[in-house]
Amino acid sequence: MVVGMRAGSGDDPDVEFELDISLPHHGVGLWMVGAFIVTFVATRVVTRMIRAGRGPFGNVKVGGTHIHHQVHGILLMLIAGAIEFVNRPDPPGLQILAVMFGAGAALTLDEFALWLHMEDVYWAEEGRKSVDAAFLAAAVGLLLVAGFTPFSDSGSGSGTVARVTFVLIVLMDVVLAVIAILKGKTAFGIIGLMVPFVALVACLRLAKPDSPWARRRYPPDSSRARRALRRYPPGRRTLMDRLKDFIGGTPGG
Repeated sequence: MVVGMRAGSGDDPDVEFELDISLPHHGVGLWMVGAFIVTFVATRVVTRMIRAGRGPFGNVKVGGTHIHHQVHGILLMLIAGAIEFVNRPDPPGLQILAVMFGAGAALTLDEFALWLHMEDVYWAEEGRKSVDAAFLAAAVGLLLVAGFTPFSDSGSGSGTVARVTFVLIVLMDVVLAVIAILKGKTAFGIIGLMVPFVALVACLRLAKPDSPWARRRYPPDSSRARRALRRYPPGRRTLMDRLKDFIGGTPGG
């Protein structure tokens, strides 16, 4: 946005200049991430009330078929994406589409476990994957809004050495992220694509006992296998697990 202004001085009282005020594009992302978080929390509140038999809410059924809320989420994302590609609206239309897409993504990821396992495991132990996916998506969205853009070479220059250096850094970042994921630290690996230090820390720490890295590189009677089992014992509960239970509800029951 360019704003014209007139300033006066002792020598020339009629000096005109233009002030270029660039509105940050991250604002649209903030609308999307905000809608995602609000919709996810609201959805969990409603589903827990339905589960407990409280409040005016109930499952949506059409002709005896339970319509899961991921259906509404998919439709919202499809509509928002189609309008954005076809019309390219200006504000406030752009913000409205961002809210629609964020809300649709929340409704869809809240049932991530259902379309992963192809069965209704919403309140089963497998359903915890939906909460994990939503938490990870919110974290990635917030990092993107904050300016952590992966694989961006905006400050690396245009010379050959700069380009080679950028490629090597990206490759190293990807390798660290893959190792973190193989060690059973998926969230750290994905976040590490934007914040390499996070992936590096995950790579330096012990792998989880049931991870592909541990199964291949930690022999059953080795000291590393025993240390990994002590570090990640069966049934281990962390502060993050308690937070997920508080927001998403406990599995089973």
